[in-house]
Amino acid sequence: MRVLMLLPIALTINWATSLYGQGEALKLGQIPPLVTFDGKKEGGLVAGGEWSSSTLMGKVHTVFYVDPDEKKVNAHVEEALKKEKFPLDNYQSVAIVNMRATWMPKFIISGLLKKKQERFTQTVFIKDRGKKLVKEWSLPDNSYNVLLFDKQGRLLYSKATKFTDTDIAELIVLVRNNL
Repeated sequence: MRVLMLLPIALTINWATSLYGQGEALKLGQIPPLVTFDGKKEGGLVAGGEWSSSTLMGKVHTVFYVDPDEKKVNAHVEEALKKEKFPLDNYQSVAIVNMRATWMPKFIISGLLKKKQERFTQTVFIKDRGKKLVKEWSLPDNSYNVLLFDKQGRLLYSKATKFTDTDIAELIVLVRNNL
């Protein structure tokens, strides 16, 4: 009897794991598995075209993987990094929007992203239409993830909750130390 009661729970856990837990969790100090967006169905550059995580080399990169419903959670981190005015020949920010994590119509998000790309020309904006980074990198869904990669593409820092002032200071020090 207990087995029958637990079966639906086990099946749900197995389904969720197969749907969202396919990827290997990112580990500090390692280069994450290659992820590409085809520029079409999977998503890609807001300005148009494909994008690959292989571009996360050669510069220090801060990657923001954001659920549009959570966009304000760590907006203060974006502002703090912007104020630092890191040299653009050694630093790049990348904003990847988890388009499937929201109830908002996709055409509205796309329009807002185009305006943001025009305003923040130094940031690369990418649409993830299929929760690809949730699946491939095991990033938390429905959240605001901040990741930092060194010039070799290795993960230096990852946080998916609201940043404190101490967290921001730690992130800035890591960026400076790796430029």
